[in-house]
Amino acid sequence: MVAPGGRIAPEVGQETLALAASLYPNGEVQIHFDPQCFVSQGHFAGDDETRINAFVAAANDPSFDAVWFGRGGYGAVRMAEKAIARLRPAAGGKTYLGYSDMGALLGALYKAGIGKPVHGPMPGDMKREGGAAAVARSLAYLVGGDASALEPSRDGDAPRLAYNMAVLSSVLGSPLEPPMGGHVLMLEEVGEYMYRTDRYLFHITSAASVRSVAGIRLGRVSAVPANDPDFGLIDEEVMIHWCERAGIPYLGRADIGHDIENKIVPFGRS
Repeated sequence: MVAPGGRIAPEVGQETLALAASLYPNGEVQIHFDPQCFVSQGHFAGDDETRINAFVAAANDPSFDAVWFGRGGYGAVRMAEKAIARLRPAAGGKTYLGYSDMGALLGALYKAGIGKPVHGPMPGDMKREGGAAAVARSLAYLVGGDASALEPSRDGDAPRLAYNMAVLSSVLGSPLEPPMGGHVLMLEEVGEYMYRTDRYLFHITSAASVRSVAGIRLGRVSAVPANDPDFGLIDEEVMIHWCERAGIPYLGRADIGHDIENKIVPFGRS
């Protein structure tokens, strides 16, 4: 467990360990929290170099099967390029799991062909009401590849990507942008005015790389602040508008979001 963005509270680590012990009492899973997870330096879980070093050490350690990100919180774009440049062959055999801001790092790993990047719940979700169910879903996937934890929509054999809109908008045109041609792109958002979601989707659907996707699915757009005057369109209407304008197939809803129902989406083909 490492935290490339924001720190997690020590009690979150303790609750995660207790949950794992209760679900897997025979020791099927062992979780190691790098002390970096609990460091606080301004907004971040340590400075950039501290976060890079923790991620690289975990990724390059052959004794770990997976690198699970502790929580989101801005910070992945500040460390992803330098971190990936330091990865060694052992990093290629791991699953990397997280979501939200961690999408920037997952996409960079996917672009580099390193390991198995996966969108899914993180220990930070323990702070949500009922969040233990979300964390248990990721554990079930990490321990046994539980297919019931996967996002259920199917679009033939198309590979998939899952992103927060603000995060994807920020990495388009950068070295962290993943390959998207022929993929089903799933997008979710949280805590943004609807006009900002509209703006993100203008930018996202304007990108030539996004216009090469097989289609877009819309996850949950939650905790939308009230705007005066009201924007006048709901999330799906906004998405359909920009997909139609860009000539991108809109494929319907996806079961992802910043909530306890957030499902697992392996990048690429499951």
